[in-house]
Amino acid sequence: MATQPSVAWPPIVTRSGDAALIIRQATLADVSTLERWDADPDVIACATDDPDAEKAFEGAIWPDEIAMGSDVTCYYIAELDGRPIGAMQVIDPHLEPTHYWGEIEPNLRAIDIWIGDDADRNQGHGRAMMAAVINRCFAEPAITAIVIDPLNSNTEAHRFYQRLGFKIVGRRMFGEDDCLVHRLERADWREGN
Repeated sequence: MATQPSVAWPPIVTRSGDAALIIRQATLADVSTLERWDADPDVIACATDDPDAEKAFEGAIWPDEIAMGSDVTCYYIAELDGRPIGAMQVIDPHLEPTHYWGEIEPNLRAIDIWIGDDADRNQGHGRAMMAAVINRCFAEPAITAIVIDPLNSNTEAHRFYQRLGFKIVGRRMFGEDDCLVHRLERADWREGN
C-alpha cells in the first residue's frame, strides 16, 4: 500500500525579488508573531466577514496549533532575508482531523496564506510564497490538485489565485463563512509555469 505524502517539509528556499525567501515550519518561537498577525484588521477581513471579529482565526490557540503540526496539517512561516513576513498552512484536506473540507477525495492539498504586515503586502511576496509551496505540493507525484477557499467577498484574493492558474469551483459555506472555492489541477500548473 502506498504511503500518503506528508505536508511536513524541510525549509523551502527561493527568492522574492532580490531577497532570499525561506519558508520553514512554524515553531513555538513564532507564536507572538502569529498572534499579532491574527489581530491585524486586514488579515481579519480576509478570513471572516464578521464585522465584529477581533481575530482572523477565531478559536486558534497558536501554541496548540503549532504543536498539532503533523503529516496532514502544518503551519509555515515565510521569512524575507530572515524577517518573518507571512504564514501559510498546508493540509491534506482528505485526512486532516477537523474534516473542515468535509467529504473530499484523497491526493489533494489545501493552502491558506496571509501576509502579516501591511508594508509587506502587494510586493509580490505572496506570489513567491504560493509558487514555492505549489511546486513543493506537486513535487509529490500522488498530488493531483490544490484547493483554496477565499471568502466570496474577497475579490482581490480571487484575482490573485486566478493569476496563479486556480479555477473557480463554486461557492460553498464553511460554517458561517461564504467562500468561493478554487482548484488548481497539476496539469494547469505545469502548463502555466
